[in-house]
Amino acid sequence: MPEFSVLLPTRNGGPYLRACIGSVLGQRTADIELVVADNANTDETAAVLDDFAADERLRVVRHNTVQSVTDNWTSALVASRGDYILTIGDDDFVLPGYFDTVRAALRRHNRPECLAYNGYSYVFPNSVTGADLSYFADPHFHFDADLEEGELSSAYRRKLVSDMFRYIVRYPLNVQLPTFSRTAMRRVSAPFFRQPFPDHFAINSLLLTASRFVYLPAKLVVIGLSPKSFGHFAYGGNQAVGMSYLGSTADFEDRLEGSELHNSMHAWLRLLSETYPVELRGVEIDRAAYVRRQVAFSLLQFRQGAISGGELARRSRRLGTGDWFRLLGVIGDRTAWRRLPRLLEFARGDRARQHWPGLRPLPDVSDIAQFAA
Repeated sequence: MPEFSVLLPTRNGGPYLRACIGSVLGQRTADIELVVADNANTDETAAVLDDFAADERLRVVRHNTVQSVTDNWTSALVASRGDYILTIGDDDFVLPGYFDTVRAALRRHNRPECLAYNGYSYVFPNSVTGADLSYFADPHFHFDADLEEGELSSAYRRKLVSDMFRYIVRYPLNVQLPTFSRTAMRRVSAPFFRQPFPDHFAINSLLLTASRFVYLPAKLVVIGLSPKSFGHFAYGGNQAVGMSYLGSTADFEDRLEGSELHNSMHAWLRLLSETYPVELRGVEIDRAAYVRRQVAFSLLQFRQGAISGGELARRSRRLGTGDWFRLLGVIGDRTAWRRLPRLLEFARGDRARQHWPGLRPLPDVSDIAQFAA
């Protein structure tokens, strides 16, 4: 049995697939397997897979009908056999030395159930409407500044999850950034991957239930955002298509229009509270934080021309009296004032950086392999 299983679910990601697969199988380590879940792909996926077919470390799960994102991820997980699991997307890239670095860290820390690390962000050209350049962010995520290599206590991890309920994200919600053991996976209430965002439920579940969780201050992967990513639809104004791509919805009482990322977060937070009532006793979703973020996103959409002034007014009329009072509470919110510079990004003409202020342009790079090099 391999030590590492790399799960690669893909839906018509052929243009990016060769670089992604090459980043895994190009690392000449024998104790890995790459499990590709081919979600009824109709592009060049089959030809790309044929080119790697001679590598015995490649295993393929083929679906004849289109599955939801969650079901496709699950099919790769079920087919995997490794002790530790890494999940990536077809527009991601595993940097050279990943397995050697992770293997050494697991040995150094007596094989914890989860190992967290960092990475880089890469935005392919034309992935955000009106932004035809490549962009990158270094690092992908800003962990707590005083965090050093070592074990994250259960109390610290529980606080990370409880902060999610206030829409404060202090741990990355990207499934590429931890590797987790099969034992850790089995501690999570099945199914491991759940809608609307399968990685978000899984990551927070691991934070709550893993016996030992170690942080490694290293950047080991590149997380891509391409024209086929959910982020392309979420940032480009066509969020309904993005939710259809996921094969899921985020519907709940007192739902506000705005960012489907925020609505989906509300949905998986509720799912977490229902699944872990003991671990999350007394933790509730912060309605004020949710309202403020939806209003801010609507203002950004209006600024970019994605919605009209009439639509902005219609959304504002849907706010209840309590929601208006919650908006007024931002005056005394220190965190909100610290984010004032980000709000000023509304005035920037670069649409990609309006959504993601930490991005930097890469005018001479056109794909993720060039960026990784």
